[in-house]
Amino acid sequence: MTGSTTQGIKTVLHPVTDLAAAKAVYTALLGVEPQHDAPYYVGYEVEGQHIGLVPGGAAQGMTGPVAYWHVPDIEAKLAELTAAGASVKDGVKEVGPGRRVATVTDADGNVLGLLQDQ
Repeated sequence: MTGSTTQGIKTVLHPVTDLAAAKAVYTALLGVEPQHDAPYYVGYEVEGQHIGLVPGGAAQGMTGPVAYWHVPDIEAKLAELTAAGASVKDGVKEVGPGRRVATVTDADGNVLGLLQDQ
């Protein structure tokens, strides 16, 4: 092992332009109602996965779905990734009580999300 481990991909966020239309499709796909339903974010919990719909995500720089790797120490993992050649896209920020996220890009421009719950 060369660094800290992850807890796997547990969160995938999808940028959407029409929240109502997207919500109908994802509700049908997942077979459950959203656990969080607000004009700024809709989130589902299914089989240990969190699926989120982000209206206006493109305006926030989301060019497609972003998979978030859950990590115990976001700063340590961010340092490991940048030392390995990743570039910071969005630095660490708090997005809810005790929840911190960051994104990096790999050499091919793929976006990798990091998420730490405290």
